[in-house]
Amino acid sequence: MAPTRLNKLQLRTLALLQELAEQSDLASTNEETGEVTLFQMPHAHGDHVHVGRFSVSNRFASGLNNANVWAALERKGLARANWPQSITITAEGLAVKTGVREDMLVESDH
Repeated sequence: MAPTRLNKLQLRTLALLQELAEQSDLASTNEETGEVTLFQMPHAHGDHVHVGRFSVSNRFASGLNNANVWAALERKGLARANWPQSITITAEGLAVKTGVREDMLVESDH
């Protein structure tokens, strides 16, 4: 599925949420619906955040802790937000091909 009507911040945030959804220690998958709920967002570590084995610049990750971005993803049917406790990425949200993951994710050196 191609991204629809997402601004750059929303697109980057969705890409990071998709990456976090693949981290079993941060995510819970509903086997019936395929939806993934995240109960914890990574916190800044200097000028970046850690997403699994990757580092992501804070400028790319700012939407992870932005209620307006979560609300926009919810309006577009890509997530269900329970700000700030959790966010559930819908099957539609998981299927979006953002095309920006590779531009943001850098192998972490620590």
